[in-house]
Amino acid sequence: MGTEIKMLAMDVDGTLTDGKIYMGPKGEVCKAFNIKDGLGINQLIKNGILPVIITGRRSAIVENRAKELGITEVYQGVEDKAAVLGQVASKYGFGLGQVAYVGDDCNDLEVMAAAGLVFAPADAAKEVLEYADIVVTSKGGEGAVREVADYLLKGRN
Repeated sequence: MGTEIKMLAMDVDGTLTDGKIYMGPKGEVCKAFNIKDGLGINQLIKNGILPVIITGRRSAIVENRAKELGITEVYQGVEDKAAVLGQVASKYGFGLGQVAYVGDDCNDLEVMAAAGLVFAPADAAKEVLEYADIVVTSKGGEGAVREVADYLLKGRN
C-alpha cells in the first residue's frame, strides 16, 4: 500500500516532537527531536518520497532541524494546511492520493481530509485517532514518524 505514496507531509509539535515547547524569557528555547525519526526521514528521501513539514507555529529550531535532515519543503506559520498540502503536491505533480500526512491534533483534521493516507501518533487527540487510517504504536517525538516511514517503505527496499 505504501508504494504509491510519493510525499509525506508532517506536523511538528506532537508529531516530530513530544509536543512540549520550552519557553525562556526571550521566547522558545528548545524542542526535542527523536533521532529515529530523522533516520526514517533520511530513508524516505533515499527512496524517492518527498518529506514536507507543514506547521502552524514558527520556529528557527524547526528550520534548523529540517535543514539538517535535508527537508527542503518547510512551511511554518500556516493557517490553512490543506491549501499548502495541495500546492506542494501540485508543484511536484503528485495527486493528493499519493500524499500521506501525519498529525496529532484537531488543527490537523482538515489537512488529513485532503491526504490519501493518514497517520497519527499513539498519543494523538481522540478525534485524530478516530480519523486516522493508521495509528502507530509510538507517541509523538518518540519514533512515530520513523514508524510511518517504515510503513511507507515496506516493499521498496
